[in-house]
Amino acid sequence: MSLELDPRQRAMLREMGVHVWQPRALAGPDNPAEPEIAIKKVAAGANSARAEPRFDVEKSANEPLPAPAGAPRTPLLLARVPGVEQMDWLALQAAVSGCQACGLCHSRTHTVFGVGPIPSGAAAPGVDWLVVGEAPGENEDLTGEPFVGPAGQLLDNMLLAVGLQRATGHAAPRAGVSSRVFITNVLKCRPPGNRNPDAAEIAQCEPYLKRQIELLQPRMILALGKFAAQVLLQDSLPDVQKTPLGKLRGQVHRYLGVPVVVSYHPAYLLRSLPDKAKAWDDLCLGNQLAPTVARFA
Repeated sequence: MSLELDPRQRAMLREMGVHVWQPRALAGPDNPAEPEIAIKKVAAGANSARAEPRFDVEKSANEPLPAPAGAPRTPLLLARVPGVEQMDWLALQAAVSGCQACGLCHSRTHTVFGVGPIPSGAAAPGVDWLVVGEAPGENEDLTGEPFVGPAGQLLDNMLLAVGLQRATGHAAPRAGVSSRVFITNVLKCRPPGNRNPDAAEIAQCEPYLKRQIELLQPRMILALGKFAAQVLLQDSLPDVQKTPLGKLRGQVHRYLGVPVVVSYHPAYLLRSLPDKAKAWDDLCLGNQLAPTVARFA
């Protein structure tokens, strides 16, 4: 590796224990510039009174270089924990908890793995419904639980209407209501300012959701919001990115062989009350695929 260094930079390198060699070159009209300087790392001598610090000048080929001043910021993408597709439930929880696969790990308070029935050992709990949202918000980031706050209260009421209740340690089970539902999000960390997830973050996090579905083996998936629908349907509907959410409703899709029903996100329903009736139709469709009560009006 060769660099052009000024006298001040060479002095700094000498203070750090990096020796700089400069090949001899004759100055002239064809060689007016300072010749290139080769930098090499020098190991500390065995008899040195103070060992020289080790300073690796050369970077790994995979290490990103600093962005130029004023350049647009791009997400920092790191490697996920390997072997996600083979993890059991407890290993998957641990991988999500310590995940540093994208820059969201630097701003989160808690990861949000999801909430549902308590598993037995390392095996995932069996569920009838899997509810998939988009990403944690501020309340979810603080509590580590999906769908809390007003949108979460609305979701709980929607699920109760079809005989389902989220399984948590602070809610007593209701008679005649099933807790065989797991609630999670596409992203397990909150995007700062509750902004929309970007494509790179979704790509890094999607294998966790896929493994959750493989282990939970739900009878039906309820996808809430456009990002959840796009992630779950991107392989079966090539044009899903351009398809309005309303056109994805009212039909049964598939993800890994599991029926998928698309509906509106509860946060949207809080702002658009007339669409609650459409969301009720979606819940009825889901209940036909994975009944939670014998009959309901």
